Amino acid sequence: MLDILKHRTYRHLFFAQVVALLGTGLATVALSIVAFNLAADEAGKVLGTAMAIKMVAYVLIAPLASALAENVPRRVMLVSLDLVRAAIALALPFVTEIWEVYLLIAVLQSASAAFTPIFQSTIPDTLPNEADYTKALSLSRLAYDMENLVSPALAALLLVFTSWQALFSGTVIGFIASALLVTSVVIPSGIKSEKRSGVYARARRGFDLFTATPRLRGVIALNLVVSLAGAMVIVNTVVLVQGQFGLTEQHTAMAFAAFGGGSMLAALALPAMLQRWQDRQVMLTGAVILISGLIVALPVNSLAWLLPVWAWLGIGFSAAQTPIGRLLTRSVHGQDRPAVFAAQFSLSHAGWLVAYPLAGWLGAFASIQITLLILAGLAVVALVSAIKLWPANDPIELLHLHDDLTEDHPHTASSGREHAHPYIIDSLHPKWP
Repeated sequence: MLDILKHRTYRHLFFAQVVALLGTGLATVALSIVAFNLAADEAGKVLGTAMAIKMVAYVLIAPLASALAENVPRRVMLVSLDLVRAAIALALPFVTEIWEVYLLIAVLQSASAAFTPIFQSTIPDTLPNEADYTKALSLSRLAYDMENLVSPALAALLLVFTSWQALFSGTVIGFIASALLVTSVVIPSGIKSEKRSGVYARARRGFDLFTATPRLRGVIALNLVVSLAGAMVIVNTVVLVQGQFGLTEQHTAMAFAAFGGGSMLAALALPAMLQRWQDRQVMLTGAVILISGLIVALPVNSLAWLLPVWAWLGIGFSAAQTPIGRLLTRSVHGQDRPAVFAAQFSLSHAGWLVAYPLAGWLGAFASIQITLLILAGLAVVALVSAIKLWPANDPIELLHLHDDLTEDHPHTASSGREHAHPYIIDSLHPKWP
């Protein structure tokens, strides 16, 4: 897997992602301290509102930003957004009012919502070979999991020697380092669409592609399975470990580490698995693992039981979502990649926007067991929907979204059928398009 780091452009982009993630992780810890300093016992409310602002920004901003940035060179856009994020992180230690936190978080997360889909859509252009791109997706998953493990430990180490304000300095350094790494390489510009359209139409383009493509409709449902199971882990781990088991923060960290470890294990295995099995098989299996993990967690009454269940959920979490980048790249033309990556970013976080409060409110007002049952039931409905929406044998061609094709258009001339859409289905055409 690590051999793709020999590719200079990808290597720089990967490490840009890593340092930016570390900076974001430090900011998360520091923001918790800021919230406590400003709101004391109501810090949870402040952080909850900040997370809601983050999710709303991710859902609304990503498609619009992708459309607005269509005529801006990718490198310029990515570097500019990194610098905006660095500037916001630099300002966060100086806030004195809660509303200032909300405002800065809104700007920071809007910049991240614009940055991430553009960054993700550059990788398949940088690594046109499918096997290399698959390895890159697994490395990206590993980077996210490592951030969850390393950032809190790094923050704790820094706090031993310095104040919490220094954590934001680490965030600034991370974003600036990311910008420098992006600047140091030539990023493929991608394919530009010959047909011009308005900003709203371009922002809607990715969603149109999702609704027109059977397997991408299935991805929408799988996104919900991932968010329902993931929200249970993220929101209620502390409730289980410290509330029900009466253990410490260190044991809570162990539970999160088990989840991250399972996800990393799956990410390491996926490149080889995806050479043998279709993406649909792997992702649906991941969803089944997530649902079974929620069910197996019902009688959990000790940390010794929780750790393997959480590791099992981590395996499903990675298997269900890591191959998505391959599907997006296979399902659209090059000029539509930014739009469809932005749509996936928005749609997946819409699932989290539903799942986070659902897991939290059910856990607080009902019980963990009822929460697990309801989340598992909703996940089963979503899985069944994914199976029906994403047929095992897709047709090679789908109806084209454009209405301006002629008989000599390459999309129709190659097929002999009018209004054919050359979305290649991997089960029938396994070559990288």
